[in-house]
Amino acid sequence: MVAMRRTTFALFCIALALGVLSAHAQVVPSATGRQLSVTAGGMGSVFQPDYAGGLIAQTSPNRLYGIGAFVDVKVTRWIQFEAEGRWLRFNEYYPPSSKVGINEDTYMAGPRLPIRHFGRATPYAKALIGLGSGSFILGRATALAYGGGVDYRLTRRFTARGDFEYQQWRVNPTLLPYGASVGIGYKIF
Repeated sequence: MVAMRRTTFALFCIALALGVLSAHAQVVPSATGRQLSVTAGGMGSVFQPDYAGGLIAQTSPNRLYGIGAFVDVKVTRWIQFEAEGRWLRFNEYYPPSSKVGINEDTYMAGPRLPIRHFGRATPYAKALIGLGSGSFILGRATALAYGGGVDYRLTRRFTARGDFEYQQWRVNPTLLPYGASVGIGYKIF
């Protein structure tokens, strides 16, 4: 009877040790697995331009509406990049005695920092640099954008996004447009 208890106890200990080893084997690949992912999406934007004509930086009476596209590249949890293009062409303001409406286009890229996961929501901050152009500028201007937002995971592949940006356009005078965007992204891989 004592030998039977010892054998049962030994088999139980061996089974427990094998269970721990197999559980450990399942954890390692997810911790060291591929982290590179690319998400692409589209967005709708509303921006308050900082120009209303007359070569003076001033708030425009009309907000600009438009569309945009973005690509997020996640290398690791803390190393991420974002590129975006935005075309604000709707609801243009036509200054007095002008036949050209005020519109804005931006093409920017830069680092993106996820702050923390809150369930399905991930707030983030970003700092982008690129080019800005508009009907009121000859050529293109250097544009900086600071902002952030929230990505909300809808499914394994789809995310909804809310985003805010404050921009600085390096022209004379310096323009400071700001705005918000909402959109949806698809995780390619």
